[in-house]
Amino acid sequence: MTDPVAKVRGKKAAQAKAMWQRIWIGLGLASILLVLGTGLFLLGPGPKAKEGESSFFIVQEGDSASIVGARLQKEGLVHSALGFRLAVAINGSAADLKIAEYEIPSGATPGRIAKILASGEGVKRVVVLPEGWSVSQIYTRLEANRFLSGKLPPPPPEGTLNPDTYPIQRGETRASVVKRMQESHTALIDQLWLKRAPDLPISTKQEAIILASIVEKETGIAEERPRVAAVFVNRLRLGMKLQSDPTIIYGITKGAPLRRKIFRSDIENPHPWNTYVIQGLPPTPIANPGKDALAAVLNPPRTREIFFVADGTGGHVFAETYAEHNRNVLRWRAWRAEQEKKSQNLLGGGE
Repeated sequence: MTDPVAKVRGKKAAQAKAMWQRIWIGLGLASILLVLGTGLFLLGPGPKAKEGESSFFIVQEGDSASIVGARLQKEGLVHSALGFRLAVAINGSAADLKIAEYEIPSGATPGRIAKILASGEGVKRVVVLPEGWSVSQIYTRLEANRFLSGKLPPPPPEGTLNPDTYPIQRGETRASVVKRMQESHTALIDQLWLKRAPDLPISTKQEAIILASIVEKETGIAEERPRVAAVFVNRLRLGMKLQSDPTIIYGITKGAPLRRKIFRSDIENPHPWNTYVIQGLPPTPIANPGKDALAAVLNPPRTREIFFVADGTGGHVFAETYAEHNRNVLRWRAWRAEQEKKSQNLLGGGE
């Protein structure tokens, strides 16, 4: 006969065992969920960008994975610096973080961020400084660039900056860009000077830079620079005055736009840059010439042309004789008068 007490005790023991099994299963599931949740928090998608679809982050010289992780967390790009360090360890990229500015997609995982920062494929930014700009114009653009930092150094002499397109990094100093422009200019003129034509009427690098700056300001058409350079070289050989309008303007504005026509009084103004008055070259460059203008001056084509005038299309027509030049000037004046007449008709409603 079954003992009722033992039966009750067995039933309670079974219930207790089942309860503990449920507890252990629950604890196991909770642990798994905790691990998964922690992993998702540490290694899952990061916070959304505050603005737009991406954020920008700079890896600086000497940055370790710990330093980068702390900054990523501070800037809201990852939930946890530990998660980034784990991702770096998993990817094996701890020693591969490369100095650059990077674009980080909104919500990127620490693993993806680690791969981006190890790629070296940073954001490419440039500052464009056109040929023929004065130092003051270049400084205005550098000052306005929001990705550069620091103050500009004292303005260097005119003609000592090489105009070009320069890659820059966010936070790079303006002084470093100016230094690069100066070093590039020095290297360029040294290289071109060694390959100059043997019989030029200029004897120094500075004279070459001065003449190239005039060529640069006379024409914005690349194909014309050698021909314009040849005209000025021919005039120097013949002892003729250069008679270049841009030199008049530089003497008045020191590199800023004139924003008006040149008057007869300007042509007769005996300032040191006025090549209608002075013989030979002005005392300084009137702009910062580029490579093509310098090359044109140092190796001009052989021509007999000593005159040129605007043709009304942005280019120029050239002449060997004064009579031919006068005919070109008359055609230019007729074209300009026709344009002014059309402009007046449009303003006045005429036909």
